[in-house]
Amino acid sequence: MRFFFAPASVVFCFVLAVLDAPFLHGEVTEGWMDGIRPNIVFILADDLGYGELGCFGQQKIKTPNLDRLASQGMRLTQHYSGAPVCAPARCVLMSGQHLGHAEIRGNRDSGNGRKFPGQWPITDELVTIAEVLKAAGYATGGFGKWGLGPTDSSGGPNRQGFDRFFGYNCQRNAHSYYPPFLDSDEGQETINENPVPGHRKMPTGEVIADDFRGEVYAPDRILEEAVDWLGKNKDNPFFLYLPFVEPHVSMQPPQEWIDRYPASWDEENGVYRGENGYLPHPRPRAAYAAMISDLDEHVGTILDRLDDYGLSENTLVVFTSDNGPTHGGRDSRFHIGGAACTFFDSAGGLKGYKGSCYEGGLRVPCIVRWPGKVQPGSTSSMPSYFPDWFATFTTISGGEAPAHQRCDGVDLSPELTGQRTPDRERPLMWEFAGYGGIFAIRDGEWKAVRRRTKGKKPADWELYHLATDPNELTDVAGLHPEMVERLATQFSNDRTAEPDFPQPLLDD
Repeated sequence: MRFFFAPASVVFCFVLAVLDAPFLHGEVTEGWMDGIRPNIVFILADDLGYGELGCFGQQKIKTPNLDRLASQGMRLTQHYSGAPVCAPARCVLMSGQHLGHAEIRGNRDSGNGRKFPGQWPITDELVTIAEVLKAAGYATGGFGKWGLGPTDSSGGPNRQGFDRFFGYNCQRNAHSYYPPFLDSDEGQETINENPVPGHRKMPTGEVIADDFRGEVYAPDRILEEAVDWLGKNKDNPFFLYLPFVEPHVSMQPPQEWIDRYPASWDEENGVYRGENGYLPHPRPRAAYAAMISDLDEHVGTILDRLDDYGLSENTLVVFTSDNGPTHGGRDSRFHIGGAACTFFDSAGGLKGYKGSCYEGGLRVPCIVRWPGKVQPGSTSSMPSYFPDWFATFTTISGGEAPAHQRCDGVDLSPELTGQRTPDRERPLMWEFAGYGGIFAIRDGEWKAVRRRTKGKKPADWELYHLATDPNELTDVAGLHPEMVERLATQFSNDRTAEPDFPQPLLDD
């Protein structure tokens, strides 16, 4: 078992145990501040870059609903994902543990031999934020992409605190927006009798978007289930987790959105033929923008339903992304899957993309709306990241966190509500097992990155002063060896070995 005890300085609030979940036992406290427990809606985009929303500087892609959400709430301008790729980011979010303590530290299949095997499962012993909220009396529903273990494993969402789950359990199945099935709790719902596989190359011939469309567009079906669940649970506190799949490739967005963007965009690079993986598309730049606008429209549907049910005033809504935008491929005209991340400046001028622990791979857009608590149109530049949501939601739900499980986050509610900036006694940390292995640590204005940590010749630590060099253009490790040593020591001291995701540089 992999458990850790939190120091007293870490901000916790506590929640009642149910079943045989390993919680502290005690009375559930009243809700946050005024005794009224808010509903919680957490919307997680997939591979959405820091600069891909209008409210974060995007000039070309239309995102009116998210821009409206930002005007009604707070933008967190230095918010970080828990990891630079899907599965570990979701593990950090669910567990409140940074990558140096998390059970999942890279993308890895479960190994069960199925076509869509699901990812390496989190354990029964791990307590998720869904379990905390469920024990506190919240209805819990997840709709979208899971990625933390097959449904029949310890990592299945229904075994990790969710009353209802509908969507993609396996990330591989999510490579197509017209898959054969979606997971419905621990069963499956066939949605396309003629599914469209998510990978194909077309070196020659006409590329037609309709050739890569099926009967049922999965994001719409997932949204339909989410809205239905919201209607059934609107009269009691609820946690609605929406890990939507857009704009992760393949690019198969609705034609109506593609048609709203200029044909001239795609004159420069032309047709994408699948040379960088995933499916071809005749208008890749318009298609990529369409995916983000379609995501924005789905967010708008959720916000409208909250309004319709009179729930908006007592609902905390968080929108963010699981990591930065997708990186480049062999054909330099396109990013993976034909994505147009250079054309749209998807990383918002930050260095790096998905799979990187530079700012562009980790820093993500984040919007928080909480009427009456969060100042409309406000911003926060406090460095924050995914582990903080566990502590925050535990606090505002009025519950109890597991006594044995280390939580690496701080409660953000004082910052969100303009009371004070909470103290963070330990640096932000990332220990990523993929892409050759990457370490990263941020303490105040300083950030250190070490690449190729699993290789025979690990790179040296790089050092950046983010206050004066937010784009990480100048490595100043040679000028500040004492800072490099201090951050490297902090990193080594605030991690544990994880045998399923080894780091030979530190574990041997």
